[in-house]
Amino acid sequence: MAVNYNNSAEAAETICNELSSCGVKVEAFKADVSIRTEVDRMILQIKEKLGSITVLVNNAGIAEQALFTDISEEMWDRMFAVNVKGAFNCSQAVLPDMIHSKYGRIINISSMWGISGASCEVHYSAAKAALIGFTKALAKEEGLSGITVNCVAPGVIDTDMNSHLSKQDMEILRKNTPVGRIGTPEDIAEAILFFASEKASFITGQVLSADGGFIL
Repeated sequence: MAVNYNNSAEAAETICNELSSCGVKVEAFKADVSIRTEVDRMILQIKEKLGSITVLVNNAGIAEQALFTDISEEMWDRMFAVNVKGAFNCSQAVLPDMIHSKYGRIINISSMWGISGASCEVHYSAAKAALIGFTKALAKEEGLSGITVNCVAPGVIDTDMNSHLSKQDMEILRKNTPVGRIGTPEDIAEAILFFASEKASFITGQVLSADGGFIL
């Protein structure tokens, strides 16, 4: 298993140590997924050390809150560079081997805001919506090659991305979630694991809303 990171070397090392303790052969690889040359170099390193990639999870992402009128061109471009171009770069880099072997799983991580849109997060919502369109189109193109392409759209999850929110804000979000709790990283991991498994071999081009019923 390969773990990609850009700035979070310590967090990547922690994940690798946890996986290694479970008997998983894993290694971390540094790359800014928005830069194609770095992605190509990373994929080459992974193949040399771990073999061909059969499952790709496009999870790199950034979030930001701002009024639409305050979003600069640089903010917009960076949001799409990481959230959308990153998925494009990584998917295109691994697809030749998947097509050759007639097998592959590509799983993109969108957001419930990519489905419904969020006030003060227009650039984030637009980028996550683009990932959904990317998923559906690529699924149609690669189906005959034995490759499935699916998408997970998380709701409010207890991660560092939401650390800027106050306890009061998180409590409001919890109350607005029909299942009555904030999601965990494990909830999303289970959805990803399903799409990566043979149980989902006849499922492609789909968006799984793992949001506790927040968006209905």
